[in-house]
Amino acid sequence: MIDVQESFRGTERWGTISDPEVLTRVEALVERFRAAGAPVFWILHSEPGSDSAFDPKSGLVRVVDTLQPAAGEPVIVKTTINSFTSTELEKRLRDAGVDRLVLCGIRTEQCVETTARIATDLGFDTTVVLDATATNPAGALSAQQVIERTAEVLSAREFAHVVTLDELSLPVG
Repeated sequence: MIDVQESFRGTERWGTISDPEVLTRVEALVERFRAAGAPVFWILHSEPGSDSAFDPKSGLVRVVDTLQPAAGEPVIVKTTINSFTSTELEKRLRDAGVDRLVLCGIRTEQCVETTARIATDLGFDTTVVLDATATNPAGALSAQQVIERTAEVLSAREFAHVVTLDELSLPVG
């Protein structure tokens, strides 16, 4: 779960988010993982000293209030766009025996996409649940165009399997 945090809802950007209801699909994905006994990792973005909603001093660098990590689910704070470079995520995933990642979160073309690309480079079988991501318009592109382009690039370049929540299958065991 990448950057599903109050920092985004604490900015004017939330008013132009592609799908304010994305949190319900993220919640459904989390519940599916928990029911399957699969590990859930929460990643948060932090920009210390920025005086922004992403500065830990703001109090908003936390999982959105409507979702909460269960006991034992790691919450990892990153300071880079991707979830690996500034964290011990790779080590923690490998220590947990994880070789397949299923990603979702906020800023489809930024934090989710860069995490998917690096995860694939690191040898993880990577899937992005596209309808459990959201973003904002970028320049001349609508948010939906940004999402569609990201999905096309990820799948065409074989960085990730791109699926919807309904298409996702979780192996049990």
